[in-house]
Amino acid sequence: MTISQCPVTESIHFIDDVIGKGGLTHPRSRRIAEEIHSLLDDVAWGRAGDDHLPAVLVLIQDLLQDADESEGYRLGEHLHQTMQTHGEVFESHVKTHNCPTETCEWLTPAPCQMACPAGIDVPTYVTLIGQGRDAEAIEVIRQDNPFPWVCGLVCTRPCEFMCVRGRMDTPVSIKFLKAFAAERAMSEGTYRNPEKGPDQGKRICVIGAGPGGLSAAYYLALKGYGVHVIEALPTAGGMIMVGIPRYRLPREVIDREVAMLEELGVTFAFNTRFGEDVTLDDLKSQGYAAFFFAIGAHKAYNLGIPGEADFPQTLEAIDLLRRVALGERRVPGKRVVVIGGGNVATDAARTCIRLGCPEVTIAYRRTRHEMPADEEEVEQAEEEGIHFSFLTIPSKIVGKDNAITGLSCVRAKLVKREGSSRMSPVPILDSEYVMDADVVISAIGQKVDQLCMGELQTMGWTRRGTIDVNMVTMETAVEGIFAAGDAVTGPATVIEAIGGGKRAAEAIDRYLLGIPQPQMPPVPVRRRREACIELPASTKTVIKRPTMDMLNMDRRRTTFQQVELGYTENMVREEARRCLRCDICRRCGKCVEVCRDKMGISALEMGYLDFDHPGLTDLRVTEERCIACGACAANCPNDAMKIEDRGDERLLLLCGTILNRQKLVYCHSCGKAMGPMKYLDYIRKRTKSVTQVPDDALICDNCARTKTARFNVHTLPV
Repeated sequence: MTISQCPVTESIHFIDDVIGKGGLTHPRSRRIAEEIHSLLDDVAWGRAGDDHLPAVLVLIQDLLQDADESEGYRLGEHLHQTMQTHGEVFESHVKTHNCPTETCEWLTPAPCQMACPAGIDVPTYVTLIGQGRDAEAIEVIRQDNPFPWVCGLVCTRPCEFMCVRGRMDTPVSIKFLKAFAAERAMSEGTYRNPEKGPDQGKRICVIGAGPGGLSAAYYLALKGYGVHVIEALPTAGGMIMVGIPRYRLPREVIDREVAMLEELGVTFAFNTRFGEDVTLDDLKSQGYAAFFFAIGAHKAYNLGIPGEADFPQTLEAIDLLRRVALGERRVPGKRVVVIGGGNVATDAARTCIRLGCPEVTIAYRRTRHEMPADEEEVEQAEEEGIHFSFLTIPSKIVGKDNAITGLSCVRAKLVKREGSSRMSPVPILDSEYVMDADVVISAIGQKVDQLCMGELQTMGWTRRGTIDVNMVTMETAVEGIFAAGDAVTGPATVIEAIGGGKRAAEAIDRYLLGIPQPQMPPVPVRRRREACIELPASTKTVIKRPTMDMLNMDRRRTTFQQVELGYTENMVREEARRCLRCDICRRCGKCVEVCRDKMGISALEMGYLDFDHPGLTDLRVTEERCIACGACAANCPNDAMKIEDRGDERLLLLCGTILNRQKLVYCHSCGKAMGPMKYLDYIRKRTKSVTQVPDDALICDNCARTKTARFNVHTLPV
């Protein structure tokens, strides 16, 4: 076996070879070998459970006990040695549904799952939602993300940017499907915690109750550790509570999902600031075995322009959002200018509209195309009456009598800088002007507040002012202390913080158990391989991504009610059916090649298979051209393309999509199914020169041979 060969697949081939050569003469040995083959086939395809490998080992011992069957004994020895040498590879197929050798391509996670920082098994939970199995979908999600409802409303959805369906038309609305399933499961009482592991007898302290800290707390609690969370704010949630406005993420959503952690025994201490109210020595004296820091990045960057510190009306966006989230509803001013182009800037601007500010403008030094804020957020801000001033560089805050009167700005142009892929703004000479304003809000980014970490002198820090960690294990330079979230990455996304918290929980568990830490980042785990949802190609092609219903504009501008009203159940089930099941179809293109180059049919118009340069895709074309020969299915390495006879029809399916459906033709002589007429015509044209069967005769190969033989007998010269 070469190093690139998967030992699971090699073992299956070895059994095939032994059985194929007739080496197993004893029926008992042959039966055992076939049972092992069946179990290893489940392992190879990611269908195996925890009982599969122990069952294989028992069957191998049965082979080794039969000394009279030499080939069976040799087979048992080979399999036993292979499983001893490559046990981790076999276990990976079962536990993670991944092949460490990367040769079992059918086990490779789909692009959407690979793009998710938390590694959520997107195809599986989308399929479950399409089948109406919402609670099961939430169970799958929470194996990698404890907060599906939160992420279903505010995730930046990197999965959708990699969705292969987007190469056909538009990506599957993965984010909102998750939100629907979470809300439905929570409403029906089927949103439940997994069973906790046995008590480990050790306690862990988490500093920071943001998404990173809460995620680590969740997974550590499931592993059986006692977890205590310290939070400076009066409530849990961190930045998702005080940095994301309620019109995007209702507080009830956060509270309900945090309550699930409390059910697991996680305890909280609010209004407790590390470094002031409690120190590391205090915590160590309480017996904590490890510490996890997820303190976030709550300190705003200064604008660095004249006048910034001269007026009380100069605000920080993150501070404004925090105060509003905690209950303050004071109107900042009448003419507000928000400086920045990210989600925090749009959140601050839209919050000001809801507080009653008559005029709100976002000033950004680049163009709309370069804005890092979500496109949907920008569009919704425009709908609510927020103005945008692009290519605008603030230069000075001006005012008199301790009050702001305007923001002095310079117009800019974008130029290409050597060594950078991003266009840079450059001031245009003599383009200064003053923008009317009585409030200026800074939203140009946040950083980690290092003051609270002062006592940790040996803690490493990066040049960006973030905690320096091993990004595989989230370990810091201080033994027993781990960190993740914005304190490590800088201001990032909720899902990135969740992924970091999950990795840290695994590393903390290994640290406390004395197990060596991994050297490479974890590969996303395929949790299941669900059966595909069947539907016709015409339906698969024409289903469109649904439009999100929005709260009416008057309510949007005057209240903090949730703006996006969600999908209806019918929309959700239909949208889930748009998924192309890229966890099964690897888009290798072999089906297209064999149909076009070998068969000369060109019935598969699937341009989306070329990920980098997608072409036209129309799944309906197949039914017009396909002869149902099955060559594509026979050459599909991943079992994505299938051909099967059902009743009086032959069906061609691609991951559940019925590409072709043709009536079967039966032999007039013996009644055997021969295939569709298109296929028979194709064969007849290519065998016409070697057969003497009449063109109008519908008879199978066996009957044709019999008829030809009789014809030859009668025509032989006597």
